[in-house]
Amino acid sequence: MKTALVTGGASGIGRAIADRLRTDGNHVATIDLAPGDTDFGYVADVTDREQVDAALDAIRAALGPITILVNSAGMTSFRRFTNLTSEEWSKVIDVNLNGVFHVTQAVLPDMLDAGWGRIVNISSSSTHSGSPYQSAYVAAKSAVNGLTKTLALEYGPKGITANVVPPGSIDTPMLRDAEEKGLLGGSVEDIAARIPVRRIGTPADIAATCAFLVSEEAGYITGQIVGVNGGRCT
Repeated sequence: MKTALVTGGASGIGRAIADRLRTDGNHVATIDLAPGDTDFGYVADVTDREQVDAALDAIRAALGPITILVNSAGMTSFRRFTNLTSEEWSKVIDVNLNGVFHVTQAVLPDMLDAGWGRIVNISSSSTHSGSPYQSAYVAAKSAVNGLTKTLALEYGPKGITANVVPPGSIDTPMLRDAEEKGLLGGSVEDIAARIPVRRIGTPADIAATCAFLVSEEAGYITGQIVGVNGGRCT
């Protein structure tokens, strides 16, 4: 039985991923700003390396070395570029990019010792198309795509794969909040009507893809951007 860590695992996409990996027979721990409702939900800010290291020490003590990592923690910001403050820019970059750096770098020694590892980073389909009023978010998630490709090249010889899943429109509290604030240019149903499969995605759609990418069967897949978006971005 392997030990998996899912950041942002207390809600939304992260929670669905954690639930799926647990159902598949893995030990699963989560890191989030809230503890979640499982025995192995740890509170830590992914932008704070000391908090990350403390959480990982606790996870290793409880569940053993971590050989599966899904970086799902993130935040968005809707602001016209000229109105974006440097503080807001830095915060979005810090959570979405630097958080991936901190957690991945801290977990990699476990994978290197095992000679086996799986890293899946959750980015965004907006990295394909851009997204108005989300410049900081799109910039950070685009950087995650590039970082993942580099990790795949560096650590493939060590038995570690690294891939990216950029979700399309997924029915999460974050999406519904954006709809309520009028930030989507229409309703969630309007978006669904423009997607080739004619529905909004679910967190379970993302979780299923992650479950495959962290499996033994996916050992020859690395450095890939695996879009899960109902055909909207190809």
